Order: sequence, then C-alpha cells, then structure tokens
Amino acid sequence: MEDDAEIIYSPLCRRIKSNRTTVEVLIFRGEDESDWLLEVEDESGGSTVWTETFASDAAALEEVMSVIKEEGIEIFLVEDGNTLH
Repeated sequence: MEDDAEIIYSPLCRRIKSNRTTVEVLIFRGEDESDWLLEVEDESGGSTVWTETFASDAAALEEVMSVIKEEGIEIFLVEDGNTLH
C-alpha cells in the first residue's frame, strides 16, 4: 500500500464491551486494495493485528467475534504494545 493511498474504514468497525473490558475493532483497506485488514485496540492503546487478510469486511468481523466467543475479550489486552494474531 502506498503512503499516500487513502485508507477506507469499514462501516462494521465498532467498540465491543464485555466483562468490563472494551476494545475497538478496526477493519480497513487501502483504496486500491480488495482485501481487508483487521486490528483490535485495547483500552490502553495496545494493538493486536492479524497477519492474514480477509476477502470481506464481514469475514474480518466474524473472525474477531469468533475469537471473543472462544477465548474471551481479555485475549486482546496487550501489556507491551503490539501483538500479531
């Protein structure tokens, strides 16, 4: 993705709160890209980024919701800044 390319955010981006923990789900792509990227930010600014891309924004949202259901929202609490998923 070029530095001057516009970033398109999905309308499916959202905040999710569970068990007193809130995360921000960011689903985005470059304006000239077809695949979507997924990032989850915790309350302290820590970030979990998926290394894989998704064919649709709905598939990215489905992935994060599945992880929350299976592992709990606390899996996204990052102590040292950033993690890859």
